Amino acid sequence: MSSPTLDQLHTYHAQERVIFSKLVLQFSRSPSESLLVMATWFWLENFGFEDIFATIFALPDRLIASFANEAVSCFRCIEYSDPPNGFDQIPLTSQYLQNHISLSMIYKHRYTAIAGIKTFLNTICSRIFSDILAQVLPYSSPPYFVPGFHPSLIIPGFPHPTFGNINVMRPNLVDGVNTFNNNNSFLFPKGLWEWNDHSMESENDRTMFITFSRGFHVSQAEVKELFTNIFGEKCVVGVYMREDCVSSPNIVACNNDQQQSLFAKLVLDSVVTVDRILEGEKLQKFRINGKHIWARKYNEKKDRRT
Repeated sequence: MSSPTLDQLHTYHAQERVIFSKLVLQFSRSPSESLLVMATWFWLENFGFEDIFATIFALPDRLIASFANEAVSCFRCIEYSDPPNGFDQIPLTSQYLQNHISLSMIYKHRYTAIAGIKTFLNTICSRIFSDILAQVLPYSSPPYFVPGFHPSLIIPGFPHPTFGNINVMRPNLVDGVNTFNNNNSFLFPKGLWEWNDHSMESENDRTMFITFSRGFHVSQAEVKELFTNIFGEKCVVGVYMREDCVSSPNIVACNNDQQQSLFAKLVLDSVVTVDRILEGEKLQKFRINGKHIWARKYNEKKDRRT
């Protein structure tokens, strides 16, 4: 199937574009916050809360603004390592979606939400809102000319510490019609119409950091057995230890003269599995063959130095 043209995307996402225009142009919300609001709604709709945009589109402006405030609460709650307290709720969203939804529920799917919001920022929002953003934002000049490419819009607030960067190309304005590369088309991920919410997950997104008790040797096979037995046969992509590096700080001598790895990287099939393992907690404890295993989310900046 050929890539959709920009006009086709604008038509397909007409309601979303009206809502975004209201956020940025009418309500004077910052572009960065408005993009995160829209990406959060895209993720929630993909997650199972159907017809979000049709519901919001039908509301009066004052309720759209309140809906947006609750979306801000949603993406801000997953920025923090501590779960939200029971008093922080999103009643309007729950009422109009006619489905129970809370910040605590969203936090239990924290890493799925982060990966999903990043995906929708870069594959949908960056394309369908570019002309609206161009009305309120400056653009940066490229360091050198690249045929077929256009200067990027500068969006204050990005790169975001949790959701990363977003690259929004400034469209050419020709007779009031937005065009890319003179033929009104752009390169989009394959299968955009049938969205794959795992398409932009990095390996780090779906990696966990596993630690073991000193003096109790745990093998790669035991780690894999533990998690596949609980979370499914295909959930483990790989278990990586440094047992062959005697000088590593990850290695200590066991009582049986074997070298013991004190930690490992566990790469999973999906970020969804990360959330299934953690269940909204920072750390989970498991046991196999009488030995304890602790699991938390992998942090590249912190854990790659160990």
